[in-house]
Amino acid sequence: MSAKRLTIRDIAQMTGVSYATVSRALSGSAGVSDQTRKRILSTCNKLGYTANYMARSLVARKSKLIGFIVGSIDNPYMGQLACQVELSARQKGYNLILCNSMHQEEHEAELFSLLLGRQVDGVIIIPTSSKSYGALEKFFEQIPTVFIGENLRDAPKSYVAVDNYRGTMLGTEYLISLGHRSIVYIGYRSESVTHQLRVGGYTQACKDHGLETTVIDNRESASSIEQGYILAKKYFSRYLSHTAIVTATDTTALGVMKAADEAGIVIPRDISIVGFDNISYSMLPRINLTTIEQPFNTMAASAVDMLIRTIEDPAMGYSHIVLSPTLIKRGTCRPVE
Repeated sequence: MSAKRLTIRDIAQMTGVSYATVSRALSGSAGVSDQTRKRILSTCNKLGYTANYMARSLVARKSKLIGFIVGSIDNPYMGQLACQVELSARQKGYNLILCNSMHQEEHEAELFSLLLGRQVDGVIIIPTSSKSYGALEKFFEQIPTVFIGENLRDAPKSYVAVDNYRGTMLGTEYLISLGHRSIVYIGYRSESVTHQLRVGGYTQACKDHGLETTVIDNRESASSIEQGYILAKKYFSRYLSHTAIVTATDTTALGVMKAADEAGIVIPRDISIVGFDNISYSMLPRINLTTIEQPFNTMAASAVDMLIRTIEDPAMGYSHIVLSPTLIKRGTCRPVE
C-alpha cells in the first residue's frame, strides 16, 4: 500500500472548515477564531501533517531556508561552526540545509546549483581555497552569499573571519615570552589564504625577535588529525631541534600530540605546542591544549545577520568583519629553563 501525504484539503475535510481557513490558521493569519485555530493545529499535530514549504515559497518568494556549505562536517571546527550557524538561523526564523564540499572546488559549484534548485534564500560558505571564486562567481548574482574565513577576502562579497595573522602572532609571541627561541610551524597549506595568513603571523613574530623560521607543509587539501600525525611522525623521526611548535589548526596539533606520545616525547616537558581554533576537544583533561580561540558564536551570528540583511535588501553593499582572536593558555606550554 503506497503512502499518501496529507494535504490542507484533507485537514479541512477532517475539521469541517474550508481550505482557506486551514491555510490562514497554519500561517498565523487573522480571520480565524482561537478555538478553530487550536482545533486545526491539534488535528495537524495528531496526524503528523507537515506544511508544503516549497509551495509556500513559490507564492511568498521566500523559503526561509539558508544553505551552508562546509568543507567537511567531520572536521570539529566546521562541526562547531555549523551548530552555531544553525542556532543563529533558527533564532531569526530560518532553517538550515547543510552541505559538505569535501574540500573540492568543483563540488562547491554542484552544491550551489543544488541549493538554488531547493529555493534557498541565501548561502553561507566556508570556501575551500582562493580558487573557489572562479567556479562560484556565476551564482553570486543569483543569490545572496556570505563567506566565512579569509580564503576569498579580496572578492567583492561579504565575509566574516577571525584575524588569522594576528592569531598566530599571539601564539608565537607567547612562546617567545616563555623563552623559546627555536619554534617550528607545522601544517601550512599553501593554496589556502587562511593558512598563508597564519604562517605569515608566525613568520613575522619570529622576524621581530630575530629568530629563524622552519615551516612544514601539509600538501593535502585539508587539515586533520591524521595529517598532523603523519607530518609530526616524520619530523620526530629525523630530529628534535626545536623547543616549541605552532600548528596551523587544533586538529593538526592533536595529530602532533599523538605522534609525540608514540615517540616518547612528553609535552610540554620536551616540547611545547600551540594550536589554532579552540575546538571542544582541546579542553579535554588529557589534551589541555594551549590554543588560539576563534569566536564561533560571534562568527556564526555575524554571518547569519549579514546574509539576512542582504536577503531583505539585495541592493545593500558588501561588508567585511574581522574578529579578534584570543590566546587560551592551558597545559601544553612551559618556560624554557
